[in-house]
Order: sequence, then C-alpha cells, then structure tokens
Amino acid sequence: MIVDGTIKKVASKDVPKQADGRPTPGGDLMTDATFGDFELAWQWKVTPRANSGLKYNVSEELSTGQSETTLRPATGASGASHSAIGFEYQMIDDDRHPDGKLIKHKTGDLYDLISSNDKKRVKPVGEWNESRVVFRGNHGEHWLNGAKVVEYDLGTPAMAAAVAASKFKGIPWFAERRRGHIVLQDHGDEVYFRNLRIRELDSAGKAARR
Repeated sequence: MIVDGTIKKVASKDVPKQADGRPTPGGDLMTDATFGDFELAWQWKVTPRANSGLKYNVSEELSTGQSETTLRPATGASGASHSAIGFEYQMIDDDRHPDGKLIKHKTGDLYDLISSNDKKRVKPVGEWNESRVVFRGNHGEHWLNGAKVVEYDLGTPAMAAAVAASKFKGIPWFAERRRGHIVLQDHGDEVYFRNLRIRELDSAGKAARR
C-alpha cells in the first residue's frame, strides 16, 4: 500500500483476508520495463527483524521456468510458485534477523555472492537509508549512504567462484548479462521504499534517459 508517499510492504501476518478467508493476493513488485545499463537510487527503511531486498537483472521468463528447490518460492496471482531470480541488493535488520548474521546476507551485500566492505554505515532500524546500484556493461556497484560498499565484474574468475559457492550455482544463466526487470522483494516483512529514481546510461556511463 501507499502510506505518506512511500511504498509500504504490509507484513504477511497483517495482510487483509478476502471473503473466502484467503489473504489478498500480493507479492513482489516488478517494473513493466526492462533496463540494460542504468543507475538506480532509492531510500528505504526496515522495521525490527525485517528482511527485504531490491533485485535487478531479473528475467521474468527464466524465473518462472526455474525449479531450483533451494530458492524461496513466491506464489503469484496465477497460483504458480516461483521466485524473481536476479542479483539482489540486501536490505535487512542485521542485528535482529537471523539471516543478518550470515556472511553475504547483510545489508548492502550482493546477496549470497559478495559481502559489503568496511565502509558500510547503516542507519538504525526505523530510519531512512539511501542506496544506489550502478550496473554498466559487466560492472556492478552497490552504494549505501554515500559509500561504495560492493563492486564486481561479471565474467571474471572471482565472480565465477562467488556464483559457484552460492545457492545459485545450479542456475547456468544466473550471472548472464541481460536487460532485466527491477523488483522490490516481498519477503513477508514490513519495509518501506520511497524516492525511487532510475536513469539509463550509455556506454560511456553518461545518462541516456531518465
């Protein structure tokens, strides 16, 4: 729902029921458009013990057809269970959520692939953080509150090793570069997003259009 100009992910336990007693359909929010080279900025905050993320380089077609059992399924309006599979900028209560204790699962991380560095500074739970993803060619960056906390390059031995050590190792197309959707993740917890801005970049890294 929209609350005071922000996107609020309603906690699953609080989702209203329909006349038949089933929860109102919901799930991830995904852009209609796909993006190639881009810079994306947004603000977000979590509630205590909450977990969420922003995904990019997502193929809806490939995600829907993926039967990888190690990935948490989400049920869409059609009743089909699947996850939006792509690179994920993790947003989580590092101190209280069990997943926040795991390496490569903390705020700012490239989820299950690369840990954020020691420049990371996260605002306390309930306060707004500012994040940014830069994705150009095979190069990706995660920024948090003005600091670059993750940097990677697709097609390198380091990235291949990271994928091979992750839950995505059985998905051969996972680390391929594509025009992909942007997804705000429904992980079941109450989280907030606002001021989402994206601009496409040309090959030199300059803004092509917003």
